[in-house]
Amino acid sequence: MAKDAIDTRHYDVIVAPHITEKSTLLSEHNAVVFKVADKATKPEIKAAVEALFDVKVVGVNTLTVKGKTKKWKGKPYRRSDVKKAVVTLAPGQSIDVTSGI
Repeated sequence: MAKDAIDTRHYDVIVAPHITEKSTLLSEHNAVVFKVADKATKPEIKAAVEALFDVKVVGVNTLTVKGKTKKWKGKPYRRSDVKKAVVTLAPGQSIDVTSGI
């Protein structure tokens, strides 16, 4: 299989880094938080992070954040559901999410 095909699949799995106060605190414990595709599995997420960032992944924990119901100009709407992955890296490894890939 061509390397380009593998890389495009990895880019489909990892949507964006999730940068919040809580995720910044997790970085002290060698963990990084990413927004991932809704259908992405833990092995797919692990393979994508290892391939894209060239690091060793120890564990992947996932969670789905359900969208809130909000109002805009008095009319209710619903935010989209988001799947997040907390990726734990091997000791001594790090990912700088502020720089692009």
